Amino acid sequence: APDERPQGARGGGPGLNREQGCEDGPFPGKTGSLRGRVKNNGPRAGLGAWPRRGGGVRDSRQIFQPLAQERGQLSQKIGHKKQRLAEADLQRSPLDAAPIPGPEEPRLGRPASLGPQRSVYFSRLKDRPARLGSEFFNQPAVPLAQAFLGQVLVRRLADGTELRGRIVETEAYVGPEDEAAHSRGGRQTARNRAMFMKPGTLYVYLIYGMYFCMNVSSQGDGACVLLRALEPLGGLETMRQLRSTVRKGTASRTLKDRELCSGPSKLCQALAIDKSFDQRDLAQDEALWLEHGPPGPSASAVVAAARVGIGHTGEWAQKPLRFYVRGSPWVSVVDRVAEQNMQV
Repeated sequence: APDERPQGARGGGPGLNREQGCEDGPFPGKTGSLRGRVKNNGPRAGLGAWPRRGGGVRDSRQIFQPLAQERGQLSQKIGHKKQRLAEADLQRSPLDAAPIPGPEEPRLGRPASLGPQRSVYFSRLKDRPARLGSEFFNQPAVPLAQAFLGQVLVRRLADGTELRGRIVETEAYVGPEDEAAHSRGGRQTARNRAMFMKPGTLYVYLIYGMYFCMNVSSQGDGACVLLRALEPLGGLETMRQLRSTVRKGTASRTLKDRELCSGPSKLCQALAIDKSFDQRDLAQDEALWLEHGPPGPSASAVVAAARVGIGHTGEWAQKPLRFYVRGSPWVSVVDRVAEQNMQV
């Protein structure tokens, strides 16, 4: 059959098909470069027509108009979806909506540096430091003795091991008027000097020539609080080893957990507290400090009883200046009479 293609669409030499608007044929490199420009088509020159295989010319609008229509339909669908989401946000309960941070709340933003960043939420812990500072100890002996209950005493050993125990028993010594206090009558010695130092100062002394007891000075000259018992929380095996090195006669018997810190001298043995801690600041020391414990016991759970081992001090021997957590198995001495009086 004869070739009925227009001259400009054949595979021959260069030419111009004015009806189709094509120069040099449709096959670049063989019949010339494809410069399919539409002549006399105003500002849309170059988009008027395209050559197509098999001859003839296909209007470019047949290609681009369907694409434009599809794009318009997609944009319309996206617009409808955004509108539905906006309406859903308006109908959402205020409780479901994310709160807008106030001027003092942390705001998420680009970090100032590219190094490791601390979470803005964890940085809020600075508002309530774990370690108890000087202001905690700056109160009279009786309320301080009660405030100690539930707080956590931490001892860091030279090798970095940390021993922890929750305070469950204390005794208050109110000052020079207290006949059971080492400061009775206002006397000051090299031994009891820490009782007259700022609140939070450790007062560690030796008894029976071999055991230590640890006190913390409070508000008021010559006043302090004796730490009598702890509930062990961490480092129990180390505590057990420390207790075993100084025990006499029963070293072969393994101590039970409730025996580790159930007494002022046992407590010092379990935490490796000796005379070297005397006059240290509990609010600043790096080897021994006090941390916030969980919410402390309620007033109804605190027993006020007579102090232990001060029978020669007259009426002061009966004053209820010992405080302990009722029902705690870690307490050194339980006073059943005092507990019964609480129920009356």
